[in-house]
Amino acid sequence: MKIRSFVMVILCIMLIPAKTYAGDPTDTVTTHVDRVMNVLKGNASEESKKADIRKIAGIMFDFTAMSKATLGKNWTKLDTDQQQEFIRLLRAMLENAYISKILDYSDEKAVYIKERALSDTRVEVQSKLVTKSADIPMDYRMVKTEEQWKVYDVIIEGVSLIKNYRTQFREILSTQTPEELLQVMRKKVGKI
Repeated sequence: MKIRSFVMVILCIMLIPAKTYAGDPTDTVTTHVDRVMNVLKGNASEESKKADIRKIAGIMFDFTAMSKATLGKNWTKLDTDQQQEFIRLLRAMLENAYISKILDYSDEKAVYIKERALSDTRVEVQSKLVTKSADIPMDYRMVKTEEQWKVYDVIIEGVSLIKNYRTQFREILSTQTPEELLQVMRKKVGKI
């Protein structure tokens, strides 16, 4: 009997994954993307759908990590108030740029391929969006914050959202002040 119990304990230990993630990054992305898809399939008004997607994005994305990664070494050129405003403006820019595009999707399916550890606290969830005409690779880079996983970058067809904005902001900051960068961003989101 003791040997049988010992064997059962060993089998149970072997079945536990060697490295588990709090909130499992793939499950986290799946949950949020499914919620967005459900919003899109609903009968609510376009404005209501946009508001619901913004709420989901607020939970899914780490806009502070995105902001820091977007500015890279230039992050420290901004004072604390400017950093907070940058986070708010970047979020607004992303929402303005992508929510209307998201509303155009219908009957697409997200397929999750694999999870790749980038470090102890960073993971990439590789997926693709299956449409009627093509499969679009979409990878979510995630960071572990306070025992939950949040997206800090999305790579669509090999193009990193963070790198795209970093290039633009680096060019601006090479000749202008942080305040001038914020002014450019305010104009883009309509807040002067």
